[in-house]
Amino acid sequence: MAERLQKWLAARGLGSRREIEGWIAAGRLTVNGRLAELGIKVEGDETICLDGEPVAGERPERARTLVLNKPAGVICSRSDPEGRPTVFDELPPLKHQRWISIGRLDLQTSGLLLFTTDGELAARLMHPSSALEREYAVRIEGDLNDEQLKRLRTGIDLDDGPASVDRIQAGGGEGHNRWYRVVLSEGRNRIVRRLMEAIGTRVSRLIRVRFGPVILPRELARGRHRAVSGGMEKRLYEAVGLRLPESSLTRQRSNGRRRTGRA
Repeated sequence: MAERLQKWLAARGLGSRREIEGWIAAGRLTVNGRLAELGIKVEGDETICLDGEPVAGERPERARTLVLNKPAGVICSRSDPEGRPTVFDELPPLKHQRWISIGRLDLQTSGLLLFTTDGELAARLMHPSSALEREYAVRIEGDLNDEQLKRLRTGIDLDDGPASVDRIQAGGGEGHNRWYRVVLSEGRNRIVRRLMEAIGTRVSRLIRVRFGPVILPRELARGRHRAVSGGMEKRLYEAVGLRLPESSLTRQRSNGRRRTGRA
C-alpha cells in the first residue's frame, strides 16, 4: 500500500514527519532520481535518497524508546559548530535507524528527555494537540505571593501568545531559594522561564521530572540513559492514541518469560 513519503520514512526511524517534511521542502530528498514533493506517495520499492545517499528501505525490527537525564550545559542539537557536547553524543549507536528527540530542553535546563526511533510516536508526542503534561521542579529566588500565583494560573500574555500553568505547588527550600512543582500541557520554547520572568522572578534551576506518563527515575544519574520500561512504553503510546508496535509487544513477552523462568 502506498504511503506518503514522510510517513514511510518516519516509520523507519529516519526522523519525525515534521522533520522529513522540512527535508522535502529543502529539496534534500529524491525518489527515483526526481526531487520529492510534499504529498508524494511511495510503495517502498523506489530508490529514495537523502542528500544523494540512499536511505534504508526496510522497516526496523523494533521501535526503541529511551529516557535521558540531561545535564545542564548540554545542547539538544545533533551537532554543534562550537563543539559543545550534545544529548546525542552518548546515545547507543543504531543501524538503519535514528534517534529522534521528543522536543528539547534549553541549555541550562536539566532532567527528563525522551528519544525514540519511532517517527510516528515522535510526531504525535510533539504535536500541540497531544497536550501531554510536562512537570518541572523549579527553583526561584524568594516566595511567590498570591497575586503572582493567580497570574500564573489564570494566564499571562507572552510575545507568542497567552500561557498559563495547569498546577503549581510549593516544594520547600532553604534560605532565599524556594522550590515549586509546575505542571504545564505545552512545550513552547523556555515557557517556564518566560512565565516566571513575566511575574518578576528569576529561575535559578529548572529540572523536568515528568513527560506525560514517563517519570524521571530518581536513580538515573545525570548524563545517563535507559530504555523506557515495557509498561511505561505502552502507556506512552496509548497517551497519543497509538498501539505499541507488535515487535515491542513480542520483546516484552519474551522478557517476561525470561524473568519468570517460563519457556
